[in-house]
Amino acid sequence: MLAARLASRLERRGIHYAWAVAAITFVAMLVTSAALGLPGALLQPMSREFGWSTADLSAVFATRFVLYGLLGPFAAVVLLRYGVARVVAFASLLIAAALLLGTRMHDIGQAFALWGLGLGVGSGLTAMVLGATVVNRWFVQRRGLVMGLLAASSATGQLMFLPLAAWLIEHHGWRVALLPVTAAAVVVALLAWLFVASSPDAVGQRPYGAAPDWAPPASAARADWGLPFRTLAEAARVPTFWVLAATFFICGLSTNGLVQTHFISLCGDHGLGPVPAASVLSMMGACDLVGTTLSGYLSDRFDNRKLLFCYYGLRGLSLLWLPYLQFTLSGLGLFAVFYGLDWIATVPPTVKLAGARFGAERAGLIFGWVFAAHQLGAATAAYGAGLMRSLLDTYSPSLFIAGVACLGAALAILLVRAKPPLAPAAAPAYSER
Repeated sequence: MLAARLASRLERRGIHYAWAVAAITFVAMLVTSAALGLPGALLQPMSREFGWSTADLSAVFATRFVLYGLLGPFAAVVLLRYGVARVVAFASLLIAAALLLGTRMHDIGQAFALWGLGLGVGSGLTAMVLGATVVNRWFVQRRGLVMGLLAASSATGQLMFLPLAAWLIEHHGWRVALLPVTAAAVVVALLAWLFVASSPDAVGQRPYGAAPDWAPPASAARADWGLPFRTLAEAARVPTFWVLAATFFICGLSTNGLVQTHFISLCGDHGLGPVPAASVLSMMGACDLVGTTLSGYLSDRFDNRKLLFCYYGLRGLSLLWLPYLQFTLSGLGLFAVFYGLDWIATVPPTVKLAGARFGAERAGLIFGWVFAAHQLGAATAAYGAGLMRSLLDTYSPSLFIAGVACLGAALAILLVRAKPPLAPAAAPAYSER
């Protein structure tokens, strides 16, 4: 097994194999984010070529966000049943196929099937739940830092692919712009299949930072499809779950659904071309790579509720400020730094709060449902902002709504109270086939 051989070689050099698995997971989540963010750059050229309205395309993009989120809790079960390697390989190939077939589509129904359903399912299997699963399985120490790095991968995806995509669209057409992400997804499938082990004990190691007397979890019955619903039923009786879900709904509303999907179109409304607009978006990604990684570090050391209060509050102020900016590269560059530093910085503290309240055993499933709320918020903004743009010819009301909602989330997160974890229900450990 290549994973075991590589683990042995790295161990001789003092490197734990958990870092190799985390690196491959980072790349997988990066490519997923690039695939999700790419259609935002295609909104205007596809609208011009096919005559589809902003509302029509926004409905397609909203569908992928819904599936991306709602598959989260079930992705946790799929990862338990079939293993990280097989799931990531399958999902990456599905993403590649959906993007490649998209170059041949010619009606909105095909766009819905490929980029709504296809990308939604593929990305849903490699979403934040994958990161939470890897972190809780492979790490005892540095969980917050590693989750911050994995969450930041979505920013890195924008950083790497969006400016290139915008340039390719401008010079070679939108179909050519799909090819780099398609190729990257195929590479991810190969890396996952060859080098990702199911668990630390599969390569003869303990999780990173585990005590010397650590023992592999006892084998258990395979996860069943009712497990996510039973977990949701238990979590729904705890107020903390609803606070986390509501604030993460607003997180998705104010990031993926609004800015990631509509920012290039918003800049176009103010006379800024797609290439410089994509460059500003990638600048946000660079800032978020720093901010989210730092957030992971801080979440291991400070009160996560206070961190989230600051993140949501600053994000809300930045969105309220955006409509009054001069849409120049210098003005948008300042917004990119201010907004970008906490784009996905909310993820590590939210994961830590879920784990602290519900226990590490159920952190992946609980966070799966919380992340589903995030993507419902993203879908709401993706479609709502597009519809509002079609009806009112402006994005400003959507920015105001998202900004005020973020300020409400900043206050709501303070309602979470620190309590010991709930006693875990019977749940499977590493029960892959």
